[in-house]
Amino acid sequence: MSEKTIEKSIKNASASLKIEGYSIDEQAKTWCRQLLNGEITMQEYIILAKQKAGVSM
Repeated sequence: MSEKTIEKSIKNASASLKIEGYSIDEQAKTWCRQLLNGEITMQEYIILAKQKAGVSM
């Protein structure tokens, strides 16, 4: 996936969340970029998101 496509995807997802009354911070956007670039796996992404949210595993 190209950098331009990734940024557009994150921007669109962020806008959708905002419409629903939610927001996404820069850390979550960074994790999304890493996931889409193949730098982390989906499992790693889920673990990071759960840790940030304070959800026990």
